[in-house]
Amino acid sequence: MRRLLSLCLVLSLAASARAADAPPKPNTLTPKEIADGWILLWDGETTFGWRSPNDSKWTIAEGMLAPQTDKPGLLVTTSPFKDYELVFDFQRKPQSKAVVSVGCGAEGEPGADADARTVKLQDFGSGGWTRAEVEVKGGYAQGKVYRPLGATLQAPRGVPTRLIPDDKRHDKSGNIVLSGSGVVFRNIKLIPLHAKLLFNGKDLSGWKEFPGKKSKFNVTKDGNIHLEGGPGDLQTEGQWADFVLQLDCISNGDHCNSGVFFRCIPAEFENGYEAQIRNEFTAAPKQEYNIEEYDPKTHELKGEKKEKYTAVDYGTGAIYRRAPARKELSKDRQWFGMTIVASGRHIATWVNGVQAVDWTDERPTADNPRKGCRLEKGAISLQGHEAAVEDLDFRNIRIQDLTTTEEKKP
Repeated sequence: MRRLLSLCLVLSLAASARAADAPPKPNTLTPKEIADGWILLWDGETTFGWRSPNDSKWTIAEGMLAPQTDKPGLLVTTSPFKDYELVFDFQRKPQSKAVVSVGCGAEGEPGADADARTVKLQDFGSGGWTRAEVEVKGGYAQGKVYRPLGATLQAPRGVPTRLIPDDKRHDKSGNIVLSGSGVVFRNIKLIPLHAKLLFNGKDLSGWKEFPGKKSKFNVTKDGNIHLEGGPGDLQTEGQWADFVLQLDCISNGDHCNSGVFFRCIPAEFENGYEAQIRNEFTAAPKQEYNIEEYDPKTHELKGEKKEKYTAVDYGTGAIYRRAPARKELSKDRQWFGMTIVASGRHIATWVNGVQAVDWTDERPTADNPRKGCRLEKGAISLQGHEAAVEDLDFRNIRIQDLTTTEEKKP
């Protein structure tokens, strides 16, 4: 019965939304948003990329997400973020105590200065959807703006935020939490802020080619890194362990094969985790992959299972040899955006702003990522694959370090 009431709330909101002028399709990104680096935290169809530590149930209907009323809902992103702008739409009941929290632990537990990490959902009596825009720095909510989206246009409302002095901050990344009841969400999206450019668009300063390989890397007149000609490895001089990496890529041929390597072992050829690039998928899930399962406490191998995917050779957005991409999100001869979030054992990818992989490396730790979980920092690298016909371009390569201020100290 409670689940039915929750579903009825969602469907009634959907009916009222259809009565108004048709808005853009919810839970999607515009081409400009994709180019700017926005990612969807919720795909509008599943809870992929989220988990519920208290086993609360959530209703999904017609592009809306709502906690069921049997207990207060709790939904936590599996990926942490640090500096970003968070945007989401919500509609709440008058007595709702629902909140969105930032900078939280993986179980949804609030961090230090919890009130400076909490976004209370206020609708100012608009009676309809409200859009919240929240700037987050170091896991703290710096500013909040609410924009009523009802038929009667209302001015956005700014809400004062208790700011924490820099010398008092617990500056770190954290997970995003939806909690409470009597609320419906949609259009939950995020854009990382304050990223460092890794490629200046002019030359390969800050990069180095692995010697003795066939690939040719050069900078085009359009300011892209162009790759062709066979096996090769273009590595950054800098190294990172935990980060948010974003870039644009285009495959200029059919099913060109490349990858973005990270946490690479210094002075070794293509030895790191690989975010796969290969835009080849079948209509039905025909490709069978062997998926290993490890105990998250002992990190011992529990077993293996066969699963079928539409992705060929793991697919764009996959973690190669570990986690296939769950769906086709990019096409050859079209620029696409890729986002990689690596934090400890957890790794996630987005392609064109939609999450492709949500994977935790529960293998025993090892220096070599081919043999176990590598947590040490390493270079970012662009792969030249074995085939001489590979032809790709990269641009807008930038990274946000998720390492805390304390962790950076020697």
